[in-house]
Amino acid sequence: MTDLGSPSQPGGLLARLDPHDRERLGEALRELLAHGSILGFESAQNGLYHWSHQNRPWVEEFAGLLDLKLHWDHQERIVQAVPQGRAFLITLKLDATLVLLTLWYEFDTALRDRGESPPVEMTVQQLNDSLAEKFEPLHKHLPSQTRLREILALAQRKNLLRYTFDPATPERSPIQIYRTLHRVIEFQSIAEWNQHAERYLAGLKEPGAEAAPLTEASSDDKAE
Repeated sequence: MTDLGSPSQPGGLLARLDPHDRERLGEALRELLAHGSILGFESAQNGLYHWSHQNRPWVEEFAGLLDLKLHWDHQERIVQAVPQGRAFLITLKLDATLVLLTLWYEFDTALRDRGESPPVEMTVQQLNDSLAEKFEPLHKHLPSQTRLREILALAQRKNLLRYTFDPATPERSPIQIYRTLHRVIEFQSIAEWNQHAERYLAGLKEPGAEAAPLTEASSDDKAE
């Protein structure tokens, strides 16, 4: 591994890093900031994941400067950045919060009760049914189909899931929920999830309340 040397050396702090490693380090940090994680099981990110894992001390040190804690899961080939401060948190609207809570529940029960392995798969129709079952008293706040697509696109942009819209049969559009969602919403059990959900059902939270800590410096949860 290249010796970074002293910050006082000519050429700047990273001057002794070879061009390839400098490029890869920048790419890794940009990916973590923009999308919250590097997914090595996806072919497009496989090389970047393995470079990051091989150079873990560099990536962790620079992420630490941004107040990001990295979680490494080499078995599933994921490195995920979770903010430790508020700079990279976003504020979610109520409908987006309810969708992510439901996705978390479906992921958790699939692993705990049915012994499935991630990613956990479901359809848009199954998600809508689960939303309606869990949050029926808040039905006025549940998202329209257009809004649901926006929420799922946001979650996909943050590497929490993969969603493939099927214009012919939108209700059958597949969703794959990743373990990354389980980490940004840090419930320890279904009982804790139930306690949190009850706060919404009891009207203790207003629309626009802060929810899951996603890694983006924005207060707008509308997907790009």
